[in-house]
Amino acid sequence: MAGHSKWANIQHRKGRQDKARAKLFSRLSKEIMIAVKLGGPDPDMNPRLRLAIANAKGQSMPKDNIERAISKGSGGDVEEYFEIRYEGFGPGGVGMIVEASTDNKNRAAGDVRAAFSKNGGNLGETGSVSFMFDQVGEIRLPLSVADEETMLEAAVEAGAEDVVQEDGDEDEEGEHVVYCARDDLADVASALESRFGEAKSAKIIWRPQNLVEVTGEKAQTLFKLMEALEDLDDVQNVYANFDISDEEMEKLAS
Repeated sequence: MAGHSKWANIQHRKGRQDKARAKLFSRLSKEIMIAVKLGGPDPDMNPRLRLAIANAKGQSMPKDNIERAISKGSGGDVEEYFEIRYEGFGPGGVGMIVEASTDNKNRAAGDVRAAFSKNGGNLGETGSVSFMFDQVGEIRLPLSVADEETMLEAAVEAGAEDVVQEDGDEDEEGEHVVYCARDDLADVASALESRFGEAKSAKIIWRPQNLVEVTGEKAQTLFKLMEALEDLDDVQNVYANFDISDEEMEKLAS
């Protein structure tokens, strides 16, 4: 997903990676707790929990944090979380999908709406954006585990539909990104793990069918909107169908 990958790259270059990592661990913990509450604490019997733990490990989340989240999710006093999807448009007509897990629907809706309105965007009705995306499984593995041809052959054999390579930077290794039907995610991830080791992440995402190029002030405002949404405690994931040139990315990262 070009837009989101470039967004993460700019966050890294702007020195926000520590803050982003703390937020990431919080999101991963919440996903583990929700998975436990819905399907129990045994990952062998709970596919959602199994994926949540795999994602946490892939992001180098400490084992103690994972065990603490499982324990909290098993307790009777864990909050009831509602999973909500918001759809809207950012600067330049960019389509955006925001996934939230919240114990207060009114707070989450108000915060998301405010982030859009203050940063050149606007919320739409349910379905106004999602038709421009496909919900698919995404598995990310380090580029170092295999060459492009080997990964493609293994992914197709496992039942995947597409494989792309994303370059890293001087601090981050690039990744093989494997896409599959959402219902095939667990099987494809398991097959690739048996051959290449643990994935960096394996999850259901919204993949854009087409990308919208943004430049100049619209790109700057869009990234402020992305940042505002990512900073909200209730927000778990933000997907957007934008593309941005390397030249524009350099400007935004400076």
